[in-house]
Amino acid sequence: MIDSVEVMKRANELFEKSEMTLEELGKRMGADPATARMTAWQFLRKSTDPRISMLLRFCAAVKVPIEKFLAENKKK
Repeated sequence: MIDSVEVMKRANELFEKSEMTLEELGKRMGADPATARMTAWQFLRKSTDPRISMLLRFCAAVKVPIEKFLAENKKK
């Protein structure tokens, strides 16, 4: 089983590869446009043990299936 540190490491790697802005990510995650940037920033920088609902929103935003994101043997 992967731990929450690895989960957030993967999330940050995917965000960097996406070339989205924090505002774009937040909007795609369903945040209100007025708070989208802060929502994405808090998820990526402050989350240490994210809720599954936030991971589902993040995976949808970066178009990666949650199963692949959480897979034990992540291929680089």
